[in-house]
Amino acid sequence: MKKTIASSLAAGLLAAMALPSLADGIRVDGFPPFDTHFDKQVNVFNEAHPDIAVTYQMNEHGDHHKKLTTNLATQSGAGDVVIVDVSFVGAFINAGGFVNLSDAPYNAGQFKDGFVSYAWNQGQGSDGNQYGIPIDIGPGVMFYRRDVLESVGAEIDGVISDWNSYIEYGRKLKDKGVYLIADAGDVARIIVRTTLQEGEGLFFDADGNSLVTSDRFDNAFTIAKQIRDEGLDGQIGAWTGEWYDGFKNGTVATQLSGAWLLGHLQNWMAPDTAGKWGASNLPGGIYGSWGGSFLAIPAQSENPAQAWEFIKYLTTQPDPQIDSLKDLGAFPVLLETYGDAAFDEPLDFLAGQKARRLFADVAKKVPAVTPMKGDLIAEDIVMNGALAEVLNDGKDIEQALKDADRLLKRRIK
Repeated sequence: MKKTIASSLAAGLLAAMALPSLADGIRVDGFPPFDTHFDKQVNVFNEAHPDIAVTYQMNEHGDHHKKLTTNLATQSGAGDVVIVDVSFVGAFINAGGFVNLSDAPYNAGQFKDGFVSYAWNQGQGSDGNQYGIPIDIGPGVMFYRRDVLESVGAEIDGVISDWNSYIEYGRKLKDKGVYLIADAGDVARIIVRTTLQEGEGLFFDADGNSLVTSDRFDNAFTIAKQIRDEGLDGQIGAWTGEWYDGFKNGTVATQLSGAWLLGHLQNWMAPDTAGKWGASNLPGGIYGSWGGSFLAIPAQSENPAQAWEFIKYLTTQPDPQIDSLKDLGAFPVLLETYGDAAFDEPLDFLAGQKARRLFADVAKKVPAVTPMKGDLIAEDIVMNGALAEVLNDGKDIEQALKDADRLLKRRIK
């Protein structure tokens, strides 16, 4: 009897040790508006996993990634799950520090076919293994003011037929004191992100060679410069008070962005403009993504198994994906969700347009982009530095790209 009791106690103790106590659960590090999403999702997750306590720590987007850079470099201080923006994911993954989720016991590859292919590929390292699981994506679209469009008697299909038509629309708007777009640089950025070959990186080919002097960048810079030179953009930086005012007041007619911008516009940026907006494909028949987020487990985590359970819940289950779509405007990565009735709901903010079907169609057509270790450096040198020199200082495009290419090659040696 004593042996039986002792054995039972020992078994119970071992079982208890295998699970985290509520005081020693997992922590998720991220940035808003994920805190709003987690306020609901953690409670639902705990209904099935009452033994895994989840807390979350949110910082502003830039501060979060700056802190995470330090955490990964020092191998300390990061949460058990971290949220990583797509613009950082390639550099972070290829620098090391995340758990390889392709290996057992995670076996993430079993879920691959259920995800939008380009987003899944973006979470892979140069070794082909999976380190980040996409939680949302940003199908590239154009949001436009319907009232401004009507004021010049234009039709949206004509406006987006090609970039020349888009610029011609801007000329008509200029006569009315309305800007075509807040910043011409956004046109260059979306073209760079869309007109590339399957499996190619934004700035590097499959062998790591720079693509900065290719026709893709020359064309992107050329179109953006034409818009700037003709005075069709407001030269307004994103996420500024002036940027918000342009959307509120109708002094900016279009914005090229990820589908996620809809949530920001309707929830806090310009809620009073409901019914005045529409969404369309990008000009020129191009398809690409702008934005998206990933979940990863830092190698320093002491609770990787529990962290994986939370990641699986958020990314492989349709309910939290649909909730995020409705509450935040974040677009799902799971293909099975695209059959949900939510995608056929007319959106009041977009004058009843069933825009989620458009977003889903774009998501299925976006080519896969291979994340590279040098992406962050290239983004700064090319899309911030060289592009600004062309648009603001009048530097020759060919020379600007050659100089950026030379600097990039020096920085990534």
